[in-house]
Amino acid sequence: MLRLNSKASSIRPSEIRIMSVECDRVGGINLAQGICDTPVPESVRAGAHAAIEAGKNIYTRLDGIAPLRKAIADKLRKFNQLEVDPEREVLVTSGSTGGFYAACMALLEAGDEVIVFEPYYGYHTNTLNAIGCVPKFVRLREPDWSFLAADLEKQASPKLRAIIVNSPANPSGKVFSEAELKLVADFAIAHDLFVFTDEIYEHFLFEGRHISPATLPGMRERTITISGFSKTFSITGWRVGYLACDAKWAAAIAYFHDLFYVCAPSAFQFACLEGLLQLPHEFYAQLSVDYRKKRDIICDALVEAGLTPFVPKGAYYVLANASSMPARNSKERAMTLLAQTGVASVPGASFFSGDSGEHLLRFCFAKEDAPLAAAAERLAKLRVSATAMR
Repeated sequence: MLRLNSKASSIRPSEIRIMSVECDRVGGINLAQGICDTPVPESVRAGAHAAIEAGKNIYTRLDGIAPLRKAIADKLRKFNQLEVDPEREVLVTSGSTGGFYAACMALLEAGDEVIVFEPYYGYHTNTLNAIGCVPKFVRLREPDWSFLAADLEKQASPKLRAIIVNSPANPSGKVFSEAELKLVADFAIAHDLFVFTDEIYEHFLFEGRHISPATLPGMRERTITISGFSKTFSITGWRVGYLACDAKWAAAIAYFHDLFYVCAPSAFQFACLEGLLQLPHEFYAQLSVDYRKKRDIICDALVEAGLTPFVPKGAYYVLANASSMPARNSKERAMTLLAQTGVASVPGASFFSGDSGEHLLRFCFAKEDAPLAAAAERLAKLRVSATAMR
């Protein structure tokens, strides 16, 4: 009998994409999907055009073009304080998600357990599920999304193989402190675990500082550092990311990336190279300044709407407590908000295991000023509607 395999039959569409479709249907403002529709830097755009016109449209090496790998290694040394060999320890990937998937295929076995902090990014857990691994959840505590060493120890087992750290985090905006990362490092070393990091929002920082876990004592060999250009350069559709790791792991990861993706888009690799070479330090510093303003706009609007925000320290998402809205669950709250205000959000339950997160909604503020201001104005209608119902 023809049928889907057991993994495919259990797959459900992402609530992020579902809410984006619903938003399009009503002509709303999409604060659901992390599309990042802010302008692409001119040097990056020009780099793409020049590469295409110069015929840079064929396959590259499986690990990416050499000048980009060198520029990534330079960036990691200067910004992350991480020394890597661009020839043996850097892989240009088809987005950061492509890098994560290839790394999981190379380093994990079906049945391995992997610690995931929740609220989590769904692509992390869904990738683990797709390859037969078992997510083990460590719940972060509201309102500051904190955890204890004991929370990690509760998940220790002979099958535990890795930990995922996303900092700054989607969807919570949590920035892991040095003390928290040391807890993770001590636990990983004690239990001989890999640490997969998702550092894609490293330049979107409002409080604290970004620390790459691979730079902590004893962590370089076991850490797979993953990032990319999608968010920083506002090119989420171009699919150019990268990872860095010890040479003993890199060749196998590159093999699986080649198997699934062949290579990252060639012309766009040259475009990202131009961005790394030409954009000054001030460009990256200004990202945090600009996005702090956007964060404050959306958080003020949420307060006005009666939806208490957990003010993020980084990234460009905010979770808000929507329990004041009469509804049975977070999906109903998201749909009610869309119907009443025309603003799309993501149901909070999408970022938790079990039946948690039903009181939360997630909003993305990676928007240009005009649509973000319009969304803030629309959100005020929710307070007006709630007042009228009383």
